[in-house]
Amino acid sequence: MLPAQRRDELLRVLRTEGRVVARDVAERLGLSEDTVRRDLRDLAAAGLAQRVYGGALPVSPALADYAGRQTVAVESKDRVARRAAGLVTPGCTAILDGGTTALAVARALPPDLRATIVTHSPTVAAALAEHPTVDVLVLGGRLDKHSVVASGAITAEAAAGVWADVFLLGVTGVHPEAGLTTGNAEEAATKRTLASRAGDTYVLASAEKIGAASPFRVLPLADVTGIVTDVPEDDPSARALREAGAPLIPAP
Repeated sequence: MLPAQRRDELLRVLRTEGRVVARDVAERLGLSEDTVRRDLRDLAAAGLAQRVYGGALPVSPALADYAGRQTVAVESKDRVARRAAGLVTPGCTAILDGGTTALAVARALPPDLRATIVTHSPTVAAALAEHPTVDVLVLGGRLDKHSVVASGAITAEAAAGVWADVFLLGVTGVHPEAGLTTGNAEEAATKRTLASRAGDTYVLASAEKIGAASPFRVLPLADVTGIVTDVPEDDPSARALREAGAPLIPAP
C-alpha cells in the first residue's frame, strides 16, 4: 500500500469510527505499528488529525482563525446560539466566552432582557453595546489575535472579582475521551478560570465540534452542567458522548 493510500485509509477510519487506534489499524492493514504512527504524525502535521496516546482523533475545523470560523457551520451555530440564549435569564449575571458562536448568542438575546454580561471578547462586547437593557462588563488582558479574546494573568485577575450565575463556554472540540478542548494552552487556562467563577457552565457545541479534539484540554465532560448542541440524538458521536456521561441539551 502506497503512503498516500495509507493516509487516505486512516482518514476514512477517522471519519467513520471517530478515532484511530494505531495497533488495531496496523493489524487490520497488515502494516507495522511504527508505519501507522509515522503516517499519523504526517496527518497531524498537515492539520488533518489530532494525535493522542495510542493513535489519533478527528481534528476540529473550529481551529481556524476568527475570520475563517465566521463561515463555518453558520446555521448550526445559530441554532445553538438561540437555545443557549435562553439560559441567560432575567436578572442574572452571565459570563459569555469569545468566538463566533458566542457572538451569535449575544445577537440572539431578547431585546427586553435585563441582565449583566461579563465577557473577555471585544467583538461580543461591541455587539452587546447595541443591546438596550444589558449591562456589559469587559475583562481586559492580552489580546489573542487568533481568537480575538483577552487572556493571561490580567484577565484571570479581573475574573477573580466576578461571581456569575452561568458561563457559556466556547470550545473547539467535544470528544468522549478527550473531553472539552481548544487549540491554545493560555486560552484553555483562561476558560477554566472563567468556569470557576460561575455556578453553572454550559458548552456551546455546534455540529463541527462534536466528536473532534484539539491539543489542549479545557475541562472534562463531567465538570459542565450541559452541552448545547444541534447534533441529532441518533448521531454516533452524540451516542458516544451520552455513554460517556455527557449532559447533552438539544438545540432544535
